[in-house]
Amino acid sequence: MIRIRALAAALLALAGLTGCSPPSDAEAVIQDQDAFAQARAMHDRFITLDTHLDTPVHFSRPGWDIMERHDFFTDRSQVDYPRMREGGLDGGFWVVFTQQGPRTPEGHAMALDHALLVTMRIREMVARNHEHFELALTASDAQRIVDAGKKVVYISIENGYPLNTNPRLLETFYHLGVRMFGPVHFANNELGDSATDRGGPEWNGLSEAGKAFVAEANRLGMVLDASHASDDVFDDLLELSATPIVLSHSGVRAIYDHPRNRDDERLLRLAESGGVIQMNAFGAYLRPVQQPPGRTTALRELREEFGSILGMPSEQVAAMAERRREIDEQFPVDHPDLDDFMAHLLYALELIGVDHVGIGADWDGGGGVEGMWDVAAMPLITQRLLEAGYDQDDLAKVWSGNVLRLLEAAEDHAEMLAAAD
Repeated sequence: MIRIRALAAALLALAGLTGCSPPSDAEAVIQDQDAFAQARAMHDRFITLDTHLDTPVHFSRPGWDIMERHDFFTDRSQVDYPRMREGGLDGGFWVVFTQQGPRTPEGHAMALDHALLVTMRIREMVARNHEHFELALTASDAQRIVDAGKKVVYISIENGYPLNTNPRLLETFYHLGVRMFGPVHFANNELGDSATDRGGPEWNGLSEAGKAFVAEANRLGMVLDASHASDDVFDDLLELSATPIVLSHSGVRAIYDHPRNRDDERLLRLAESGGVIQMNAFGAYLRPVQQPPGRTTALRELREEFGSILGMPSEQVAAMAERRREIDEQFPVDHPDLDDFMAHLLYALELIGVDHVGIGADWDGGGGVEGMWDVAAMPLITQRLLEAGYDQDDLAKVWSGNVLRLLEAAEDHAEMLAAAD
């Protein structure tokens, strides 16, 4: 697989940026048990979807079973079936993520193999647990699947690097179930510029190939995701896409000036176009995080000692987690917490309205904040929104209605194009 070790190192590095010594007892972070229970009960009244679940990163681990309950503090995973039930999460978009590798024919070929394999792992997970999970292909599938008592599995692609400059490959992934496409990740590629490439912009927006991918995604009925895109790529996606776009896991630049977050002017244009921002819980994007001296070195040595979490046996993961706890205790971090996450969420709701905001916490990809370390704690978001004055209809939009509207718009446009042929 393409740069598997690099992928795992990147995920561990993200955890290093956002991690500190969390409470060992989840009950400790729930101050009002009655309010939490009321919020959890409300999750049964509407569909709850998170638009960025990196959980497929665990599917290659020997013995790791999504049907078993895991502990984040010993297993480093944040999503499984029992915790989804505890937190009232109905599902979401399960991510086909490929770490950026060499931009060569060989690199792109290996990346394509990797992306296809991850897609098949998602489908295999669903097939193996068909009584509890179901692949969703249309906006209307979500309600049907939830009504059947199952968890919803939409598939998304994060990073168009595996597809190189061939937009027809999007159709292959569409037929495999992909319904959301993000063209870039941490670095520039053949499709456009990333918000975080250390070398700066290469294309000053989308490349010509990237523009062709926009047209193909519109033709197929995929939602376009601008989360990791540079501001110029965001502008191009907003201008070129015939249907509203999504920021599947992003934040607000007015709260924290980070290139992964969006400024007010762009958020207002996003809302005007019908688009949606799904709020990220990636701590390093919520506010500045000061790293104590020695922590970065200790985390690098941890990565060198244990290597890739992909394919790692559970016993080794537990040993790695124990070493991580020791580092957290020796070099504690003032980790962003639920208040920091809510500051971004409430600001966006006030700025662009309840029709254009949702949740995409980046679980299993670096997301999670003090007080909300896995999906079992997600009713805390609902509790805070209720306390802020939002009602059940508002929450239904935030938790799924808005992103399903985008998916339906993409489907309708694709059907219109097909009918015109």
